[in-house]
Amino acid sequence: MSNRRVHTLNGIEKCPTGIAGLDQITDGGLPKGRPTLICGTAGCGKTVFGMEFLVRGATLFDEPGVFVAFEESDKELCQNVASMGFDLPALQARKKLFLDYIRLERSEIQETGDYDLEGLFVRLENAISTVGAKRVVLDTIESLFGSFSDTNVLRAELRRLFRWLKSRGVTAVITAESGDAKLTRHGIEEYVADCVILLDHRVQEQMSIRRLRVVKYRGTAHGTSEYPFLIEKHGISVLPLSSQQLDHSAPGQRISAGIPRLDSMLGGKGFYRGSSILLTGAAGTGKSSLAAHFVRAACQRGERALYMASEQSPAEIVRNMRSIGVDLEPWVKRGLLHFHAARPGSSGLEKHLVTIHQATEEFQPQVVVIDPITNFAAVGNFSDVKSMVTRVIDMFKSRQITAMFTSLTRGDSEPELSEIGVSSQMDVWLLLRNLECNGERNRGLFVLKARGIAHSNQIREFALTDQGVQLLDVYIGTAGLLTGSARVAQEARERMEDEERKQQLQRKTAELTAKRRKLEQQMARMKADFVVEEQGV
Repeated sequence: MSNRRVHTLNGIEKCPTGIAGLDQITDGGLPKGRPTLICGTAGCGKTVFGMEFLVRGATLFDEPGVFVAFEESDKELCQNVASMGFDLPALQARKKLFLDYIRLERSEIQETGDYDLEGLFVRLENAISTVGAKRVVLDTIESLFGSFSDTNVLRAELRRLFRWLKSRGVTAVITAESGDAKLTRHGIEEYVADCVILLDHRVQEQMSIRRLRVVKYRGTAHGTSEYPFLIEKHGISVLPLSSQQLDHSAPGQRISAGIPRLDSMLGGKGFYRGSSILLTGAAGTGKSSLAAHFVRAACQRGERALYMASEQSPAEIVRNMRSIGVDLEPWVKRGLLHFHAARPGSSGLEKHLVTIHQATEEFQPQVVVIDPITNFAAVGNFSDVKSMVTRVIDMFKSRQITAMFTSLTRGDSEPELSEIGVSSQMDVWLLLRNLECNGERNRGLFVLKARGIAHSNQIREFALTDQGVQLLDVYIGTAGLLTGSARVAQEARERMEDEERKQQLQRKTAELTAKRRKLEQQMARMKADFVVEEQGV
């Protein structure tokens, strides 16, 4: 049965590509029955784009396709895309795909006023009719018109080619190489096509980066920003914002942070389901420890938790958390907790973003921890990292996943500044601080913000014990907030003073008791004397 879904907007019928993320950007796909130009430099993914468009069409939407190659043979194409799981011979055998390699030598093409494309049209007509094609890819157009210098002839032949494709009712993808300061080599093709998509492959700070931009789309609205995309083992993945509008639902359910006293600081009920939580603090302030409590609490509720780490291996995390009484290993064995650990420098931001999407899609967690997000700054600039984290936050919110992000702050930075610049997008912001006093360092926590939740304004000292994170009662002495040994000493003094008061009270009580007893004895003697005297009268 076909999974085809026709999308129409403002009279423009869309042809879904099946390429992850692209149909969202284009609000349904490419213009149905019209040509689309895919342009870019060598190695940006034009051929892969065209081939995936056909493969997804054949496998997902029951639309056979024709791929006409001018640079790679059938055998080379089959070998090149097999690594992405595209079985072209199988599709050919089922008459879902027709591959045609046309070898052209520029020396054999003579530019004349009578030049036409009748030979190409005959082969295309045969290929389309053989499989009943609904989709066509021509890769690349420079092979057809590479020797042309007369722009008038070139424009006329391009228009003729595009009109012929439209007349056959096929949705066509035509690839083209970028020129100097132009979208295409001739600078004409983009004006003839109904839709133009630019693929860009650049290198920044020794990291490979791919971007996609819809330059032109006649007759319909579309995303105009640059979107990261990745070519991986499953094909192309374009990474748009999960929601172009701020229309996320707002669940009223509350879930525990895994620390009862922290829940009390958050109105007694913890976080809202589907919210985004930011933990910031310097190294050693306890961010990972709070995150471990959070995922353990989720597992105890029977929920699935995904922990994405970039500084420690899963085994190290399990061992280290066990030292504070948080045993995560049973939940791993039960399949409720899944770790994914990878160093930030192992790939670019796009790869990390796709990995987060894929891990979320495969594991289907209710809560997620990313520890820490600041490590992504090692593989991208501030703007790119902020954009990536924004996409991650948006994706989690759209799926009502409660997400906790830890963020490392430098010792010399303002504690209320987020290194990645996404604090304004967070629903809850917990700030962990080192409290230095009386020659020692202790840990403190306070709620910087909690949207929609009545929360405490107190700075709470907490300790990492063998029973987990323990939030201590607020203690304010004559010199202000006391923590650590100063708190212990003051509490000891107060206990001594209280004991002295008790002893004084006991002594005073004993004295009064003795006086009462003496007075009662005197009164008894006086009464006895009175009785004797009265009897003698």
